[in-house]
Amino acid sequence: MSVKPVTITITGAGGQIGYALLFRIASGAMLGAETPVRLHLLEIPQGVRAAEGAALELQDAAFPLLHGVEVFDDPASAFQGTEIAMLVGARPRTAGMERGDLLAANGGIFGPQGAAINAGAADGIRVVVVGNPANTNALIAASHAPDVPADRFTALTRLDHNRALGQLAATLGAQVGSLRDVTIWGNHSATQFPDVSHATIDGESVPALLAARLGGVDTAKEWLVDTFIPRVAKRGAEIIEVRGSSSVASAASAAIDHVRDWVHGTENGWTSAAVVSDGSYGVPEGLVSSFPVESVDGAWRIVQGLEVDAFAEHRIAASVAELVEEREAVRALGLI
Repeated sequence: MSVKPVTITITGAGGQIGYALLFRIASGAMLGAETPVRLHLLEIPQGVRAAEGAALELQDAAFPLLHGVEVFDDPASAFQGTEIAMLVGARPRTAGMERGDLLAANGGIFGPQGAAINAGAADGIRVVVVGNPANTNALIAASHAPDVPADRFTALTRLDHNRALGQLAATLGAQVGSLRDVTIWGNHSATQFPDVSHATIDGESVPALLAARLGGVDTAKEWLVDTFIPRVAKRGAEIIEVRGSSSVASAASAAIDHVRDWVHGTENGWTSAAVVSDGSYGVPEGLVSSFPVESVDGAWRIVQGLEVDAFAEHRIAASVAELVEEREAVRALGLI
C-alpha cells in the first residue's frame, strides 16, 4: 500500500541553512526511509532563484522518497496543506539596528506566516521556528494562528542541546550517545541555561564524573560556570570567528533532530525544545521557553518534577525575564 507523501514547507529555502536541510530531508533522514515527502520552498522574491536552483539539484539527486518540489514567494500558497513547517528565514540583526527594529522586522515575516498556516495548513501541522529571535518569532507566529493549537508551535533549542552534549562528551572522554537528560532552559540567546544537574553517562552522574575528571567538586562547578555554560551559549559567535560564517550544517542537523523526535518519539531520556509554557517551573504561561521535554504520541510534553536548585532557579529566571521583555516589546509594537 502506498504511503501519502508528507508536505513540508521550508522558509528561507534558498539560504544556507535551508540548503543544508533540503537534501537530508529528501533522503529520509528526518522522517524515515519509508516516508515519502513533498517539499514547498518559500522565499522572498529576491531569493526565489536560489530556491529554484536548489529544486533543480534535488531533481538531479533523484531521491526515491521525494515526490515533488515547488517554489513559492507567497506564504498563503506555500503553506497550503503543510504538515510540517520549518521557519528558517528571518531578518538578521545588522550593525546599528535597534532591538525594537529587529523585532518589528521579524514580526512582518512571522505574523503573515502564522496567518497563512492558520488559513491553509493541515490539521496536524507541526511548526518549528529556526530563525532568530526564535522563541519570540514562534510566539508571533502562534498569535496569528488562533485556530491552530498553541502546542503546535515550537522554537529550536536542540542546537544548544546538541552543543552541550558535544562539550560534555569531549570533556569527559565519552560518546555523545551515552549522555542522557541534559536540559536547555529559557531563551535561545546568551541568557539560556544549559543544565547538567540531572545528566548521566551510562547511568553515572555527570556532575560526579566532572568532579572526578577535573579535580574536585569546586573545580567542576567553576568549569561549569566559567567555561561550559558561556561556551554553549556563545558557540554560534565562536563558530563565526573561526569559520568566517555562521553555523549552518549543525543548525540544520538540530532542526532535523527536533522534528524527527517530535514525530517518532524521544529515546535515551529527554531532550530540549522551546514550547509554549503551561506554567511549569514558574515560567509564565504562554511564553515560548525551552524546557526538558519528551515526545509522547507525537506531542511534546514537559518533563515534570525535577529538582531545581537555587543556582538553576536564578539562571532560569534571568532567561525567562528576557523572554518576558521580548514579549512585552512585540506586544507594544502590536505584533501579538
